[in-house]
Amino acid sequence: MFNLVLVNPQIPNNTGAIGRLCVNAGASLHLIKPIAFDIDEKAVRRAGLDYWNKLDLHVWESIDEFFEKNKITDNAYFATTKTDRPYFEAEFKAGDFIFFGSETAGIPEDILNKYKSQNITIPMTKEGRSLNLAISTGIVLYDAIRQNFTHFEG
Repeated sequence: MFNLVLVNPQIPNNTGAIGRLCVNAGASLHLIKPIAFDIDEKAVRRAGLDYWNKLDLHVWESIDEFFEKNKITDNAYFATTKTDRPYFEAEFKAGDFIFFGSETAGIPEDILNKYKSQNITIPMTKEGRSLNLAISTGIVLYDAIRQNFTHFEG
């Protein structure tokens, strides 16, 4: 139903948990290299439990390869702390791509600038600077599902 895209993920436990989330939500997971760990690593499998082999997983050699093979227009959203537009103002549609950057660097600035009108954020207090990546993907993905619940095949 939806596509979660992780740009240069760095923490295997987060990626494993996000894989598990995708299986349970009927979403595809796209990992864009470089990845800071081996996706067969024990920590990924442990966090993903026995879901990993059921995951619709796509691994891309680079962000350029991803964009060459996937037509991205208004069917994508880019999660960042560098915008004021809350994710719940986005109108998600089945098949959309929802991008999340690495745990330390986020989505590259040139991509955020290119798709500025499609940048979204999760509102937070001034006390925090970011949320855990696995938590962030869950928040946004399940709001997208909520918006399209009549189409959910769960």
